[in-house]
Amino acid sequence: MSDIGQQTLQGRRAIVTGASSGIGAAAARELGGSGARVVVNCHSDRDAGEAVAEQIRAAGGRADVDCADVSNENNVERLFDHAREIMGGVDLLVSNAGIQQDAATVDMTLAQWQRVIDVNLTGQFLCARAAVREFLRPGHEHGPSRCRGNIICMSSVHEQIPWAGRVNYAASKGGVMLLMQSLAQEFSGKGIRINAVAPGAIKTSINRDAWDSEEARSDLQKLIPYQRIGEVEDVARVVRWLASDDSDYVVGTTIVVDGGMTLYPGFRGNG
Repeated sequence: MSDIGQQTLQGRRAIVTGASSGIGAAAARELGGSGARVVVNCHSDRDAGEAVAEQIRAAGGRADVDCADVSNENNVERLFDHAREIMGGVDLLVSNAGIQQDAATVDMTLAQWQRVIDVNLTGQFLCARAAVREFLRPGHEHGPSRCRGNIICMSSVHEQIPWAGRVNYAASKGGVMLLMQSLAQEFSGKGIRINAVAPGAIKTSINRDAWDSEEARSDLQKLIPYQRIGEVEDVARVVRWLASDDSDYVVGTTIVVDGGMTLYPGFRGNG
């Protein structure tokens, strides 16, 4: 977490979805440690969300918790209504919530396909739509940021890299890329900044099997030229930068945080 003395986001009002664990929790802590007031969104595990909020408060920040399913339109509307009620408005959305349900394509059920698309892609649309409506709302107070509002979409290196056995996930992240770019094209003229972060291999509970043994780590590092697996803080620091005025002229861009994975290291030495 950033030093609470470095209040680069002082006065910002943020929602971070999927913030009860992993990258979302790290992003919420990073924003809270930089002066933003944060609504920690969780799907259903309120205790985990409260633990993240308490970490932010213990560091001197301000945080609240709201459980909402981002794939449910009514839940998303209520989330933003609650955030407006307790904070007076929203200046920043980190749209992070996402899931995996892996299966070979021939075995993947329609329910597995649909659930991943619903959370990872439709959820990002619903949250972005609610955020833009909030930013454009008559009476919306322009916060301390230079922009009118800021959305950071959490994508993945798999918006670029195909992923056999996970076509639902890869399709959802490819969709996030063009969703973000289309939104940025549509709303940047109104002073709204929209960008994305695409993590590579990051140590989280969702991919524990890929890094919690020496053999697994060795296999994974073959895909990472920088030769280390990322930490959630690596991503959170990029989120903080995109949330700040230091990145004010960055619009419609995906920042890849992957140790070089998208360089396709298998092609070193002509493949």
